[in-house]
Amino acid sequence: MKDSNSFFCSIHSDYITKTSSGGRRDDDNKAVEDVRMLDYEERTAFLGEWGTFQKMVFFLLSLSCIPNGYVGMAMVFLADVPPHRCQVPGLNSSSFNLDLNLSFPLEEVRGEVVLSRCLRYQDPPGPDGNETEGCLDGWEFSTERYTSTIVTEWNLVCEDDWKAPFTITIFFVGVLCGSFLSGIVSDRFGRRLVLFGTLAMQTVFTLFQAASTSWEMFCCCYFIVGVGDTTNYSAAYILGSELLTKSVRVNFGALGVTLSYALGYTVLPLAAYCFRSWRLLLVVLAIPGFLYIPLWWYIPESPRWLLTQGRLKEAESIIKAAAKMNGLTAPDVIFTEDVTAELMENRTTESPRLYTWLDLVRTRNIRNLTIINILIWTIISMTYYGMSLNTPNMDGDPYFNCLVAAATEFLAYGSVWFLIRYTPRRFTLPFTLLLSGALLLFIKLIPDELSGLTLTLVMVGKTGVTGAFGFLYLYMMELFPTVVRNMALGIISMASHVGSIVSPYIAFMGTYNKFLPFILMGGATVMIGLLSLWLPETKGEILPEFIHQVKPLQRMCLWQQGRGSSHRKKGTTSVEI
Repeated sequence: MKDSNSFFCSIHSDYITKTSSGGRRDDDNKAVEDVRMLDYEERTAFLGEWGTFQKMVFFLLSLSCIPNGYVGMAMVFLADVPPHRCQVPGLNSSSFNLDLNLSFPLEEVRGEVVLSRCLRYQDPPGPDGNETEGCLDGWEFSTERYTSTIVTEWNLVCEDDWKAPFTITIFFVGVLCGSFLSGIVSDRFGRRLVLFGTLAMQTVFTLFQAASTSWEMFCCCYFIVGVGDTTNYSAAYILGSELLTKSVRVNFGALGVTLSYALGYTVLPLAAYCFRSWRLLLVVLAIPGFLYIPLWWYIPESPRWLLTQGRLKEAESIIKAAAKMNGLTAPDVIFTEDVTAELMENRTTESPRLYTWLDLVRTRNIRNLTIINILIWTIISMTYYGMSLNTPNMDGDPYFNCLVAAATEFLAYGSVWFLIRYTPRRFTLPFTLLLSGALLLFIKLIPDELSGLTLTLVMVGKTGVTGAFGFLYLYMMELFPTVVRNMALGIISMASHVGSIVSPYIAFMGTYNKFLPFILMGGATVMIGLLSLWLPETKGEILPEFIHQVKPLQRMCLWQQGRGSSHRKKGTTSVEI
């Protein structure tokens, strides 16, 4: 879900003209690109919109995104820290509820006075009788909730407690690297090969994780899983967008992919509840990867990509097989050699000028948009993952908390889909952010005995953040001009991954102070909510083609309707959603 090629990007895939040219060649390149796309759409229009082939592609590619919902979030249970204390030779009792003050000092954790988890009294006692020492003989961990976690396996507590959140950071660093590679690899080797190759990589290295003999080996495997996680998600998204027709690909991006992600997230707490050993849980989560092997014979390569590689016959055979599946008769010749030659033209040969990342800060208007979007995306990603990873630190059962958090994903996507249809952009984003941030800050004032109310506020806040995260893809695509839109999405997506890399440490703070993560995330979310009030309105407006058409920042006013059709020009593109 939360990747640079995520769901709302597809809303404009049929309206955005991609070009890297400048100067007098811009209009010519735009016209050439439009002719190419129109020609492909016209030549494959006989397939229809929603036949058997489209349904198969829609559902199978959506199903391939289910593992993305639990691969990263599995660390909520894999790296949870059960109650523990120093091991004391000769102390037979393993109960964590007995009065053991003679062996362990007391300390305050999250507002409660408990037996120290990292210190014990010296034996024999020193001159003062109350000298303490570290856990020289290791630790005893409670098995009431978990049979084992990576924390109990490698004693990731006390002076090594930083290793648990760092493990999650390693995963997100892999995601960051995967986001760099996904587009390049997919364009080079094809969407289908990358999709199944990274699914296999993700499955195999998850099994290697389960067989890890050291924490270092576990982290190395998790990094590779992170690379595969984002790459296979991107490949599935791109492949679906290129195989499906105009109206269907919008629903694929906005519903099929996202709901499958949410379904995978929902499966996680149920699996973790049934399998309390971290190794067994990883094996169970890896098994569905093998179920995707038969899909190799059902999901085809993108004909659009094949045409750009000069593989005309393969592209035609896929289109004809799709027509047969839909009960239709395909023309004998679908693509002529002339059309194929045009589709194969290298864009760099058309453009005397290539836009670079510097163009994202070249003028004041686009520079302001770039800076504000980077800040917003970074904080939202940090808050989303921080709240998701913080569920074990909340009061109540962590399995139930995680299940409710997963359920909010369904509500968030539906709510945002409603808001983008009936409210201005400048209302939707600030409203979701300010509401979420305010609720998170309010949690500090809730009495401890009202844990149910606390959980409700957290989940409503998470719903708002999740919805805002999804909405950002749509809003950003409308704010930035065509000539740098893809580069802007890449830079801003990188910023969001930086936020996700930081998020495990936000959750880690919750092991010591249960309110501190909510204060930090709530305050940061309110800040970017206020910052988002400066962004211009884009609903129903002309999509900017060039940098000089970027709108300036606006006054802080929540409700400002787009100018609509009075500002639309002939030959330009506008989108009404």
